[in-house]
Amino acid sequence: MQTLTPRHFALIITLLLVSQAEAQKPDSVIRAIFSEALNDTTAYHHLRYITKNTKGRIPGSKEALLAVEYTRQALTDAGADTVWLQEVTVPHWERGEEKAAIISETFGRRELTIAALGLSAGTSTEGLTAGVVEVHSFDELARLGKETIEGKIVFFNRPVDKTVINTFAGYGGAVNQRTQGPSEASRYGAAAVIVRSVTHALNDFPHAGVTRYAEDVKPIPAAVVSTIDAGILSEALKADPGLTIQLLLTCRNFPDTVSYNVIGEISGSEKPGEFITVGGHLDAWDNSEGAHDDAGGCVQSIEVIRLFSKLGIRPRRSVRAVMFMNEEMTGTGGRAYAAHAMERGEVHYAAIESDRGVMAPRGFAFDASGERLLKLQSLAEWFEPYNIRDFDQGGGGSDIAPLKQLGALQIGYIPDIQRYFWYHHSANDTFEQVNIRELQGGSASMASLIYLLDIYGY
Repeated sequence: MQTLTPRHFALIITLLLVSQAEAQKPDSVIRAIFSEALNDTTAYHHLRYITKNTKGRIPGSKEALLAVEYTRQALTDAGADTVWLQEVTVPHWERGEEKAAIISETFGRRELTIAALGLSAGTSTEGLTAGVVEVHSFDELARLGKETIEGKIVFFNRPVDKTVINTFAGYGGAVNQRTQGPSEASRYGAAAVIVRSVTHALNDFPHAGVTRYAEDVKPIPAAVVSTIDAGILSEALKADPGLTIQLLLTCRNFPDTVSYNVIGEISGSEKPGEFITVGGHLDAWDNSEGAHDDAGGCVQSIEVIRLFSKLGIRPRRSVRAVMFMNEEMTGTGGRAYAAHAMERGEVHYAAIESDRGVMAPRGFAFDASGERLLKLQSLAEWFEPYNIRDFDQGGGGSDIAPLKQLGALQIGYIPDIQRYFWYHHSANDTFEQVNIRELQGGSASMASLIYLLDIYGY
């Protein structure tokens, strides 16, 4: 006969308390979820390992595969009934060497802090030297035309509008320079592109990101420059319009390769064929630890499984935590997950994505309207004791978006977003920038929302 240890007794008492709470009021279950999350450090240790040991886990890299293996084991340890890997085709792009410098007869030489854009073409091994044309919009680019642009380096220098309180909206007002700017400049014969980092911060961290070349243009070298150096370059051009930039990018694109989504599931007790998905993306830019973007979201999703398992909460529907691969470049992880679900004829009830950082929880955004939105907003009452009050109409996220065609309610986890773009896509996005209490408040929030959605069926 096995001897029961104090730990066994504590677990039995916890499970009994939760069982009694489930039979009474949801607030007791939610209180247990927050208590467990805020007193436990498992998630913090997971975050430390992922950020410090798989830094730069860009799709197709060995670091990404190490993160896959680590999170697979973490989901098993969390108590998932089943854990598996789902194959995903991903791009293979390597950064190589990157250098840029202003060359001016007036000011001499000054190095610039840059980072090649993801999927960018490279320069020759000798680099290139060209004059610079500063623009702030695609309309301005078109007005200047090929006569002014051809053979030059186009410098996109439109800053994020800091007066927009919704920082994601402010980011959205500037990010097309990065995603589409190189293609637009190439249409007018530009030799290369340099883009002001898309961030609210004034610092010397280049904020990386992907660029997407249109099929009908020649890919040209493209890089971001830190906001401090963007200001310096702009002022230098005013004083010396004839200055040039020396640019060296040895980045290369290779044939696509294979990586994996990591999936852990707790099977539903009554409707195992209906699924609620919670997830974040496991990949991160190769210049970053990717703590807020998005190791934190992955860790929170693993925590949903651990919290349900630890507290003995057996959902009616199956709950899946998914570590999506390749959100940052071409989004194949989310599409592969939805395609497989469609092939299997799965019913996807709801999906929650955490990809806006892991600062203090504020609430959720629902892609719903009318009576359903009102019912979802009524769930806010359960979160008032935790100062989580924003239950608004909105969207989910890019990885769960393909599940919409299966009817899944799209839900975005909303933390405080004022500081997010200080870290986003940069070397500043480190483990040390995450507060465990804020991280775990988000874990508990998502676990609680899934619990409520499951029992009420909104």
